[in-house]
Amino acid sequence: MPYVCHFTGKKSSFGKQRTYRGQKIQKGGFGLKPTGITRRKFRPNLQKVTAVVDGVPTRILASAKAIKSGLVVKPLSRKIGYTRPMKSAGKA
Repeated sequence: MPYVCHFTGKKSSFGKQRTYRGQKIQKGGFGLKPTGITRRKFRPNLQKVTAVVDGVPTRILASAKAIKSGLVVKPLSRKIGYTRPMKSAGKA
């Protein structure tokens, strides 16, 4: 399963982490010099969620933003069951 949100399409992006050394010119030094540049990942806040996709409960990765905004429709618990109008609404 790729690390991508099923609803919003958010995925990992890459950047750099820079490390500096030295004293600032304002404080009497020769300025900050970059001593190390390493690649790093920015990862979205993805959660494993059981959601109704095409009328079938499926386990997917969804971003926290998609869950909060209501894009994820969770299935009803089995104790309650489905009524006829709910079934027809889920299929449509």
